[in-house]
Amino acid sequence: MTPSWTRLPDLASRAAGGTVAWANDELFAERENLITRAEPGYRPATFGHKGQVYDGWETRRRREPGDDSAIVRLGLPGVIRGVVVDTAFFKGNYPPAATVEATRAPGHPSPDELTGWEVVVPRSPLEGDRKHHFDVAVEKRFTHVRLTIHPDGGVARLRVYGSPVPDPDLLVPEAVDLAALENGASVTGCSNTFYSDPANLIAPGPAAVMGEGWETARRRDDGNDWVELALAAPGAVRLAELDTSHFKGNAPGWASVRVRDERTGGDWVDLLPRTRLQPDTRHRFRVTGPEATHARLDIYPDGGMARLRLVGALTPSGLETITQRFRVLTR
Repeated sequence: MTPSWTRLPDLASRAAGGTVAWANDELFAERENLITRAEPGYRPATFGHKGQVYDGWETRRRREPGDDSAIVRLGLPGVIRGVVVDTAFFKGNYPPAATVEATRAPGHPSPDELTGWEVVVPRSPLEGDRKHHFDVAVEKRFTHVRLTIHPDGGVARLRVYGSPVPDPDLLVPEAVDLAALENGASVTGCSNTFYSDPANLIAPGPAAVMGEGWETARRRDDGNDWVELALAAPGAVRLAELDTSHFKGNAPGWASVRVRDERTGGDWVDLLPRTRLQPDTRHRFRVTGPEATHARLDIYPDGGMARLRLVGALTPSGLETITQRFRVLTR
């Protein structure tokens, strides 16, 4: 059974800003493949100058003692809940075992400046051509992970699932995207996930293609589709951006945004009333609304949206919530 933590964001994904900062060897296949968002693929009898082409990271056969390693800088620093080491299509050349360590470092250190590595996945056996799921129970905020394979071989993908934890020193309390995944917002409910994950709506950066947004199945009834979010922290939204980029024949016709304050048990309040949308367009609206902890996007009747941004001001208690969580997880 697939663990529930695989529904959390992949903190290491290239789509979230992650990068493979270093590897001691990548002779057969490049290290960058480890964090590619797409599932690995394979074309048999596809040979390059170094042999069969693999969609993964593959090192040479060792003829001396030692192990191979790769360091990934997380695009979304946070608490790691689980790790997937995927050896898809590596059948006679997978590593027999792997270890995963993690560390945290302020700023933008080079790989050789990283210290304080902690084991989050102890040395564990691997099999070829399968996904290996490992629970992680370390309640700390990490910025980097190191995958070590024993002794060599190929890994298709490394997924690092968890909860993003922002650094409060990098937030401007008067102008924060309260719906941003990187600031700690999360999806709490959704009417339809047929084509893609609604968490894409609040991912970092613009969507490069339609598949990086949220798209629902075609409705054949009188209802409409929706997504509900827990905001990063309590705040008041002042600017809403509804981005239908790349959705041309399947953008929603209309959309609305409502907010509520769970602390007081309040009802949903209109932030942006039902408004007509255009295909393939970034729509930006000045809005005025009350303090809130949650938001709800309704699209009419169905379709796809690339991104949702809700920029506003943190309340004093909201800033304290983010600051306190950061302090606890970086002790």
